[in-house]
Amino acid sequence: MTSTQEGTRPVRLVGQAVGEAQASLKKILTGILAESGTGYQAYLGLQRLTALGGEATQDAYQRDLSDWLELDAAAAARLAGDLVAAGLAGTGLAGTGPAGVGGGAIRLTARGRELRGEVLAASAKITEPMLAAIDRGDLETTVRTLDEITRRARGIPAGPVTTEGNR
Repeated sequence: MTSTQEGTRPVRLVGQAVGEAQASLKKILTGILAESGTGYQAYLGLQRLTALGGEATQDAYQRDLSDWLELDAAAAARLAGDLVAAGLAGTGLAGTGPAGVGGGAIRLTARGRELRGEVLAASAKITEPMLAAIDRGDLETTVRTLDEITRRARGIPAGPVTTEGNR
């Protein structure tokens, strides 16, 4: 027989805590993006291009979008095209920068970098006061822990989870 002492609560699962934090922060970001006229998916596309150093081959960028944003090939190509059409990214020949040799490249434009900077600045106005009350060491530990969880989770192949024996 199991008994629970009064006043004790079960520890929240990491996934639940991360999901709740992500949903709350996404709500803030979505509001900031609405003010700038930028869609959430477009901003994520800018973030991914930035993560690739601001330039990549079209193929590598679209694979990255498919992988990180869980888009099929057509949706990834469409998102890349939307960023170019909006003037947030530009295309050209690869080989003059980190995108490599040969093929088409996609790179952030000055407007793309400017928009990203504006969004980050607006976000900081909201999040800096919120985070100021949290110990800096705790924040650094949290970021390192989330980075490690992300690294490990990305190493696990996607697929159905077997639940037999868990009933």
